[in-house]
Amino acid sequence: MRIPRPLYLAITLITVLTPVPAGAHPAHPDCSSDPTAHMSTVPSPETFLGFPLGLGQQRVVTNTEIRGYLNAVDKASDRVVTGTMGTSVLGQPLNYAVVAKQRTDVDEVAAEIRSLRDPRTLSADRARRIAAGKPAIVWIAGNVHGGETSGADASLKTLYELAAGLSCAVQQRNDNLVTVILPTQNPDGRDALRRQNEYGFDLNRDWFARTQPETDSKLDLLRRFPPQVFIDAHEMGGQRYFFPPNADPIHHEIADAPVDWINRIGAANKAAFGYNGACSDTVSTECYFNYDTYDLFYMGYGDTVPATGFGAAGMTYEKGSASAVQDRVQQQFTTQWATLGWAAANKREVLTGYYKTWTDALKEGRAGTLEPNEVVQPENTVQFPVPDITIKSYFLMPNRQVGDVRRLVERLRKMDVEVYEIKKPITVRNAHVFGGRTARNVAVPAGAYWIPMEQPQKHWIQATLGEDPYVPFPYFYDVSSWSNPLLMGIDTIYTGDAVRPKADPVRNIEGGRSGTARRGGSYTYPLDSASAAQLTFRLLGLGAAIVRDNGLVRVPPAAVTPAVDRLARSLGVTLSPSSKPASGTAVARPDVGLFRGTGITTTSGSYGEARFVLGNQWGLNLTPVTTADINDNTPAFTARTVLLVPDGSNATGGLTAAGQANLRNWIAQGHTYVGLRNEGTRLARAAGLTSTTEKAKPADYLVIGSHLRVDVDTTSPVATGRPAEDFQFNNGDPILTPSTTGTNVVTYPSDDTFWHNGYTVQADTLKGSSVVVDEPTGAGHAVLFAFNPLFRAYNENGIELVANALLHPAGPAALQRSASPDAARAAAAAQPVAPDLGGEWRPIRIQVATADLARTRSVISRYTTTATSAVVGDSAYLTIPNPEGLQADEHPYLRDLVSALKSTGIPLRSVVG
Repeated sequence: MRIPRPLYLAITLITVLTPVPAGAHPAHPDCSSDPTAHMSTVPSPETFLGFPLGLGQQRVVTNTEIRGYLNAVDKASDRVVTGTMGTSVLGQPLNYAVVAKQRTDVDEVAAEIRSLRDPRTLSADRARRIAAGKPAIVWIAGNVHGGETSGADASLKTLYELAAGLSCAVQQRNDNLVTVILPTQNPDGRDALRRQNEYGFDLNRDWFARTQPETDSKLDLLRRFPPQVFIDAHEMGGQRYFFPPNADPIHHEIADAPVDWINRIGAANKAAFGYNGACSDTVSTECYFNYDTYDLFYMGYGDTVPATGFGAAGMTYEKGSASAVQDRVQQQFTTQWATLGWAAANKREVLTGYYKTWTDALKEGRAGTLEPNEVVQPENTVQFPVPDITIKSYFLMPNRQVGDVRRLVERLRKMDVEVYEIKKPITVRNAHVFGGRTARNVAVPAGAYWIPMEQPQKHWIQATLGEDPYVPFPYFYDVSSWSNPLLMGIDTIYTGDAVRPKADPVRNIEGGRSGTARRGGSYTYPLDSASAAQLTFRLLGLGAAIVRDNGLVRVPPAAVTPAVDRLARSLGVTLSPSSKPASGTAVARPDVGLFRGTGITTTSGSYGEARFVLGNQWGLNLTPVTTADINDNTPAFTARTVLLVPDGSNATGGLTAAGQANLRNWIAQGHTYVGLRNEGTRLARAAGLTSTTEKAKPADYLVIGSHLRVDVDTTSPVATGRPAEDFQFNNGDPILTPSTTGTNVVTYPSDDTFWHNGYTVQADTLKGSSVVVDEPTGAGHAVLFAFNPLFRAYNENGIELVANALLHPAGPAALQRSASPDAARAAAAAQPVAPDLGGEWRPIRIQVATADLARTRSVISRYTTTATSAVVGDSAYLTIPNPEGLQADEHPYLRDLVSALKSTGIPLRSVVG
């Protein structure tokens, strides 16, 4: 193994490899040719921390040390200004630093770059002058996954070089760039060496929904300093390093210019790795790789959102965590410094292309054209082209769940999308109704929201509102659909017609009191949305004596304080005054037990999602309930009114026969069981709470995070506020046969109204199966969800159903419909539980031609003996269990296995993992 060369040598060599074209500002003639020359007044990381960064580094830097160093550099360098963009879940400040030629230039440059994003108000001549005379903006963000620490440590080295360096390489970068450095996006996770944040959310899946405070404040800062280049620095398994070009698929609405920059920056990184000894820590002859594992498709990543929403070269960099700390930091610094060098050398071209990206978006929006599907991997071809459709406008209908509609409008506006409220009804002659239907002469009422595509954010609109993402190639690192209207269940249409309704731009969210209730009257709102459910639980937490009256919630006037009025407005819920008093069925605040089984951590996926939605958003008190609590009938269990069992991989939850009897008796007393996805439904079946069975999936079955149309029994209290036809999200969920003893509240259609988007194979297997079941036991009931309605807290459509389940009235009515526990247990035992190979995620599935099955098995056998195979037609499907639910970048051998299959010459028809 070679000895790594000092980092200053890396700086010198990368500078040599990065010429300065005429479009970039050259370094000043008084700059130093010595890369070790620095201002003595600015502390180096080694001086401040007491140990070196990179070469010789033996431990990671703490959050406190990161904050301290940013503050120290700010005080010492006139090139740096620091700030705090917000706080984490646990209240830690999210600190950043901005480096420029002069710190006083920062806000002026940011304003000029923001102006490039709207060609309607900026002439081409002015844009050329900005491109020639102003720096571009580059972001370096690290540690979005808490245990992936080296990107943050390396960014401190990058900060020091930019803040204190006197070399020509440093001056070239500072003359041509404003660099935003966000060392850690997830300080709580960093402290815990945990991938997720404190609520168990993967912050690299949260970008479009911005449910978490760490994401929300970051996107606000991105709007202030819009990037042209964005580095998201990660770690992964193994020792090698990944940087783009990416794996396919790439989302079709990412503009051509950012993809071109991404690929050229990849070439600059290759050159840096080839000359500075960055590969010296690995025994492999290939120390980095491209075109593999990391796609550019899902709109929740730290590369796709900067690329689609900000027109930037958004890039994921991944360093193998099996390497020593010093090697991880050195290689992260190498790519950061090389990327800055490329951006500085090409900044005029980049800014010119940046302006053109928004100009082209306006033209495409005016014509209603969508970007075509493309692939970047040399061996791939487009398998699924974007259909030939024209989209010039979207309309969000306000006829129901207006709170969620308004929340979606705010989500769009917070990404600079222009939304208009229609003031006079119009008729859309040719409409596409979400769910794959068309309609003529659709009436769009006043109060609907219009999103025209002819605006700079056309790409973002289509990428987040689109009915289908139109995947070009069947490889999936994550889900294959995230259509915001479908996630929320909002009535939505789009059209290729040229329409110009009478409408006003939305500038503030509507909601709150629409008038003043008279004495003896009440305020009302429909319980028809996730927003309305959140307001209901918050009112109960304040002690308000609210009641339900035929689908309406009635609130006494005294309870509607100014604080409640502000809360309702922030949720988009309108409180309408009524002369009718607050009379009806009293609504009780549920006392929720959250099942932890035999040791689920409070930050695990589904458990953390429940903590966030029920605890943080709804303000409910959540009591952990363990397996032992149910088996022993302790007060931690028996004192609760609701037990929620999150998704998991234990089919019985560890309950003994006595524990199962305790659970049944507790429900029969009038309590509520809510079971989510695998563990939630299987535990219920094992305990005899349901007559549903689990249907085995075909060998080639795949539903990769897709939306499907569902039928809803609107007479069920669990379905309050939902329409008879709706949509729900399926991510390879268990397939439940209909209940014979309870109410099948939500089911997949069995006729030709069955519809899905995203990527699926054999989805017809779901026809007629149950999605949500309400099973009575005595005076209580169990509500079972085949899917995870709390998934990433952005499935508002499902969240509303959970709220209904918690507010479900129990009592004699349920008792009259109750089936005998013995009959339910007998029905459940009639069919065994299908094996769960995916844990809380999904198994690895590789599809090849049947003729290649033997060769594929031979390669896979080098890595595992647990794979199973099945042949369907001319395709063979090999399934590798993934009981720990590992993501692809966390998996110990998936990436190497796929590379080995490709190098053997086996064509892969699809890979899911």
